[in-house]
Amino acid sequence: MGKDQKKTSKNQNKTVAGDGDVKAFIAAVEHDTRRRDAEILLEMMTRLTGHAPKMWGPSIIGFGDYHYTYESGREGDMLRHGFSPRKANLALYISGGFKDNLEILKRLGKHKVGKSCLYINKLVDIDLQVLEEIIKRDITYMDEKYPV
Repeated sequence: MGKDQKKTSKNQNKTVAGDGDVKAFIAAVEHDTRRRDAEILLEMMTRLTGHAPKMWGPSIIGFGDYHYTYESGREGDMLRHGFSPRKANLALYISGGFKDNLEILKRLGKHKVGKSCLYINKLVDIDLQVLEEIIKRDITYMDEKYPV
């Protein structure tokens, strides 16, 4: 490859969609509360997104996907919405981030945020209606940024 050629591949993400069994994955979650919370999130996100759940990597449940291309030439496919029932907490992937959700987050209850992750210890610690608002906002954001 010449020094002027870019090295690119179709999908450079480590996390890719697979064919794992979502229900079996949730059934295997050891922590009872985390497993029940994952079942609730599975129903909620399926209903809100209109997408069937699919495993992404070994531990993320995704709903829908999109293709992105950055100015650098990097491109790939990623889940539109999703969550992971981790040992420490539930991680929800909120692609639109949180700068437009600050007022809503104040009403959510006990949580932490990363750049595009919402961390919740257990669903009883939060207001599920507020969580639905956050997910609906993220659906709108993704539909506008990456139309289906």
